[in-house]
Amino acid sequence: MIKVLINGCNGKMGQEVAKKVDYNDNMLLIGGFDISDNGVSTFPIYTDTNDIYEIPDVIIDFSIPTATLNILEFANKNNIPMVIATTGFDEKQIAKIESYSKNIPIFKSANMSFDINLIAKILKIISPSLSDTDIEIVETHHHRKIDAPSGTALFLADTINDSLNNSMKYTFDRHSKRERRQKNEIGISAIRGGNIVGEHSIFFFGENETLEIKHTSHSRTVFADGAIKAAEFIINKPAGMYNMEDLV
Repeated sequence: MIKVLINGCNGKMGQEVAKKVDYNDNMLLIGGFDISDNGVSTFPIYTDTNDIYEIPDVIIDFSIPTATLNILEFANKNNIPMVIATTGFDEKQIAKIESYSKNIPIFKSANMSFDINLIAKILKIISPSLSDTDIEIVETHHHRKIDAPSGTALFLADTINDSLNNSMKYTFDRHSKRERRQKNEIGISAIRGGNIVGEHSIFFFGENETLEIKHTSHSRTVFADGAIKAAEFIINKPAGMYNMEDLV
């Protein structure tokens, strides 16, 4: 039985993961961590890592960067594998995560969807053949999402850029630009509104035709499922950084 602690347990994704853990015969939810106790959860909610009395086998994190690094210190101290599904880290925070991965196994992915990672594989193959097109990525999420563009949009852009020998530059805002689009740009646009779980469209605009690859998440369940699979995967792995490509 894998004992699980959820960081960011009061959030929508944290609650979704909690449901999935409850339905998993191989897992036991021993607690959650958040800024406050919501008063309704059936499992203990901790607001201070010093109060966690039962050490989990794995931590699943759907929170915000500062909260991730906080629980990561606890994980490192107690040699606990960790699944990080949070996005929006800056370079210093990423470096900190990578430094901890020298001591514990860390599974980090900007998107836990199998299909998104399948699209990434497709992009690696087709992007070199479409290098003469204008490449744009448009992502849409609910109005509660803090970071923009999404971690998934950046992940897809990085995948394309890697396949093109890192020759592309990212353009996030054309409002202040008064010049024609350059061929070595990947434009990334973010839309926020309503309760949209997540949509990502990758456009390859040619002179006479356009290729579009689109992924739509209809439910948060897909991300929770991926996090559960990642948690099962990371148990007993040696220290290091892992991602969905390793799992797929």
